[in-house]
Amino acid sequence: MKDKLLKFTQKHSELWKFIKFTFTGASTSVLELAVFMFLQYCVFKSLNEVPVKDNAVMNFLGIEYVGYMCSYAISAIIGYAAAYIMNRKLTFKADANPVLSTVLYAIMVVATIAFNTWFGAFLGTWITNNGWNNPLVEMITKLVVMTVPTIWTYPLNRFVIHRKRKPKND
Repeated sequence: MKDKLLKFTQKHSELWKFIKFTFTGASTSVLELAVFMFLQYCVFKSLNEVPVKDNAVMNFLGIEYVGYMCSYAISAIIGYAAAYIMNRKLTFKADANPVLSTVLYAIMVVATIAFNTWFGAFLGTWITNNGWNNPLVEMITKLVVMTVPTIWTYPLNRFVIHRKRKPKND
């Protein structure tokens, strides 16, 4: 069995990397979801219906409630930090410059967290305004928000951030 798995991973190395990336993403998503639920229902519960006041940018983006905004932002930061470490060490076994990789990852994450915070808070506002806010709907919404960025995070992680150095020809 071990030999078959080894042959598969060697023959289909790109597919194997995507499988590991997906597993890492699922693992860190569980962490992110747990942090989100804790923040949403314990830490920021009193702010879930407190409006963001006098902020033209937030109003333009459709973010109305402080609790949703904080819960999405903090849980995303924790989830992405864990994903960076796991993907660098386990998924891609990257050996490229760690400082450059970290800077590139941080840029990608800032953009992704901005998107997740906007999208999650926008959907949170929408479900609240329609009277659908309950733990099940909010968990499903969070899962959707967490899944969408895979469209750009896998290619960036694989081909830009967590590269392996090319062997030098002597």
